[in-house]
Amino acid sequence: MLRSADFSNLPAEPNTFVGRESDVDELVHLLRVSRAVTLCGAGGIGKTRLAVRLAARLASGHPGGVWLIELADLDKGELREHVAAALGIAGDLAETIGGRRALLVLDNCEPVIGECAELCRDLLGACPGLTVLATSREPLRVPGESVWRVPPLAVDGVESEAVRLFVARAAAARPGFELTGETAPLVVELCQALDGLPLAIELAAALVRVLSVRQLVERLDDRFRLLAGGARTAPARHRTLRAAVDWSYRLLTPQERLLLRRAAAFRSSWTLDLAESVCSGPGLPEEEVLLRLCDLVDKSLVTLDGEIAGQARYRLLETVREYALEQLAESGEETELRRRHLMALARMATLFRESLEPRTRASWPVVERYVNLFDALKAEVGAACDWSIATGLPETALGLLTDVRFLLIGSGRKLDMAERLDRLLALDAPQVRPALRGQATILRGELAAAAGEQELAARCARTGLSLCASVEDGYGAAVGTILLANLTGEQDTLSRALEMARQSGDRILESLAQGARASHGLHQGRLHEAQRAFEEVLSISQELDNHVGQSYSHIGLARVARRSGDAATARRHYESGLHLLRHVDARQQIVSCLAGLGTMALDQGDLAEARSRLTEALVLSRDAGLRTGIARRLKAWASLVAAEGDQRRAVLLAAASVALLGRSPDARTEDVLGPARAVLGAAMVDVLWAEGASMTADQAVACALEGALPEPPAAPVLPVAQESRLTAREREIAELVARGLSNRAIAGELVISPATAARHVANILAKLGFSTRTQIAAWVIESR
Repeated sequence: MLRSADFSNLPAEPNTFVGRESDVDELVHLLRVSRAVTLCGAGGIGKTRLAVRLAARLASGHPGGVWLIELADLDKGELREHVAAALGIAGDLAETIGGRRALLVLDNCEPVIGECAELCRDLLGACPGLTVLATSREPLRVPGESVWRVPPLAVDGVESEAVRLFVARAAAARPGFELTGETAPLVVELCQALDGLPLAIELAAALVRVLSVRQLVERLDDRFRLLAGGARTAPARHRTLRAAVDWSYRLLTPQERLLLRRAAAFRSSWTLDLAESVCSGPGLPEEEVLLRLCDLVDKSLVTLDGEIAGQARYRLLETVREYALEQLAESGEETELRRRHLMALARMATLFRESLEPRTRASWPVVERYVNLFDALKAEVGAACDWSIATGLPETALGLLTDVRFLLIGSGRKLDMAERLDRLLALDAPQVRPALRGQATILRGELAAAAGEQELAARCARTGLSLCASVEDGYGAAVGTILLANLTGEQDTLSRALEMARQSGDRILESLAQGARASHGLHQGRLHEAQRAFEEVLSISQELDNHVGQSYSHIGLARVARRSGDAATARRHYESGLHLLRHVDARQQIVSCLAGLGTMALDQGDLAEARSRLTEALVLSRDAGLRTGIARRLKAWASLVAAEGDQRRAVLLAAASVALLGRSPDARTEDVLGPARAVLGAAMVDVLWAEGASMTADQAVACALEGALPEPPAAPVLPVAQESRLTAREREIAELVARGLSNRAIAGELVISPATAARHVANILAKLGFSTRTQIAAWVIESR
């Protein structure tokens, strides 16, 4: 007979159950329709606590009994006897349970996973009213089993499950503990670093009795030593974070251990192809990698993290990776694994470069796949470069970076490779070929140009050009000359860049040279020249099936059309450019299209459309860390909120935009400030300008998207007047410039010296933010 009089041995919950409300509801429903459910997850993820919570919720629906049976310390061959003893059954298990409506919770099935599967199969087949809820790192694989992967706790802000758990446990350890403006972001950072792992969070929270939250964050580099003080009454495997992971590791087969520790060579994530290249070797043949990877996924030690470029993406929780790194260091294999990691990424980069070569002409889907693959693996590229720097062997890493140069420049990705490139070049290793050093130096110049560091870009371009020319590297010389053409806009350099690109036979370089000509033509107000060059870029890009190049030319043609007053054509080009980039993260160009469409909608009075487009553009710029992009988007937002009637916020955003760009306000800023002065008064606008100019990029974005105003300053803000308005004399001279008069003619018209006329024109250019007289003329015409 069954032992328990009340048919239940569930323990009382030791403290408040925090989070997982939706998980519990989903699992309650699942257990009502499935008789075998296994909660799978890594050690410390909270499987047992969740199972106990579920069993308590479901107890009333199982009058035949609810039993929790702990299996973690069992040896093989002891399972059936242990379960029978827990239920108080002396005879046959299946016969005694019979038709009772009962719930059996088998906790920590890993040590006897095979026996658990056999027992569940036998009991479920013989006992129609029985439901089994199991917890394990891997599925039982019995007929009818529903596997539910227990996720880490969500960490998406101060109201998230992970933060709530930390606060609850910290308050228990140190009464009175609560979040403050200073500690809240630190707790979020801490919970993120701990992967949302409940055991790790609880162990960390217990330490607030002796450490501050900031100290906890600072000491996480050695998390296993830090989180080593769990409750004495907890199971041994839960008393420290190391014990939880070590218990899981000891249960692996030798090949599974090999793969787990070798996978620690990946900093962030990897694909099967990379795993086979990097992790195969002695003890683990390449053909075995997939099988063992499946085992580790099943055992919840490797996480399947979606897909990249049509391939499954895998990663380790940071806690598991730190443990695996220790095992890798002890194995003596780390140096070889790091080398193989670098070589595998370098081979991928070579394939990407070859897909762009004239003789290959890969289709866009092939190129797109590489673009998305490297975008997802940017942390791996960075880690490979760091290892090259640490070992003083830069050649392979430099080749890797130059092979993916098109992914590093102009895409809007925050890849942070400039500093690494500086350090690789600074090694001055003699084995680096002059052509490679020259191309890498030119790449550094391209990155500097993208960051607005014009002097550094020009210096790198000339140094790299000299190196490439010394060994007759035509490709590198063409790339360097195109960079110089972009930087200087000199007609001779532009012509030479186009000629060298054509001589190289590389149509991509030719399109880049034409792009330089088009951009400078647009900047100088030579619209016909710009249009012809952009159309040439579009033609070449269509020939190459290059969607990024096509999008770039559509954006350029849209800007030409806008300057020409052709709004319909501009909209068509922006929309075409956006459509081409639906499946690739060319963020900078996507932002340009969205911002263009938003600004056009604003000009046409469609405020709803403008807000939608400008919101998306600003969010993308913020998420990519594009400081200049954020500043430009804020400028458009200032005009938007002004049109919506919020003059206060318009001034704040205009000031933030100008400050982030590091420029002086211009007359286009005055389009926002003028109406604001009429409503708020000049003194208030000057005060608001000072407040807005002091906002950080994050504060300014929050001000735009959420309407969050900066907190009142502790001390009074000194007003800052804006010299953005043209004087009456400057407006008079601007009108004469629009009529096509030279400085000498203006001097004769106004009876002033040519030098005075030239100084006035220079002031007008500075205030308007222009560089050519043609732009002044266009502004005057638009302002009439």
